[in-house]
Amino acid sequence: MKALFLYLFCLISSVCFSQQKEEFKHVKNYYNQHRSMLNTEFKKKFDQESDSFRKASIKLDYVLFMKKMDSIENVSMIAALLKVRNLEDLQSLKSPKGISENNPDKPVDFEKSADYPGGFNTLRQEVANIFYTDGVYTEVKTVKTDVAFIVEKDGSISNVHAQGNNFTFNRQAEIALYSVSQKFSPAVSKGDPVRYYLKLPLTLTLQD
Repeated sequence: MKALFLYLFCLISSVCFSQQKEEFKHVKNYYNQHRSMLNTEFKKKFDQESDSFRKASIKLDYVLFMKKMDSIENVSMIAALLKVRNLEDLQSLKSPKGISENNPDKPVDFEKSADYPGGFNTLRQEVANIFYTDGVYTEVKTVKTDVAFIVEKDGSISNVHAQGNNFTFNRQAEIALYSVSQKFSPAVSKGDPVRYYLKLPLTLTLQD
């Protein structure tokens, strides 16, 4: 069994680019629709069967089929991640001015930091629920990463980059952050919303 433990802290800065999380919503909605249809069909078959042994077999088939569905969905999520990353990289080439804003010699005076609806504990729990642990391949019991991202002026997130030693863990962490359901309340400086830099440390522990 894999258990995900999340620790969250924030570092302040300001950078650029817009989020493309619609890509992840489309993938999730597509596969959820197919899960719903499959669930209906399996339930119908299960309810019509009177033999207890066959019922158990149908239930096992359902579990295995859904695990395969999760794996296929993850492939689509990885493709969405690559597309979003490419779009953001292209945007950064068009708008290089955002780099100069991330200057420690010019600190920003924030009146309000960016926050997730319900607080960071809610964000932590949502990331844990979204995280696809079966997509992580590791030979060690504990893997860690730091996921840095930007909260934009409109509360969306962008530039999600995980920095850890395990590539598959990094990738799943980035997908989970892009897939959160709500927007942040943006940071405020001098009465105006501004971009805000956050970092989310993640630790995955394999339990026997």
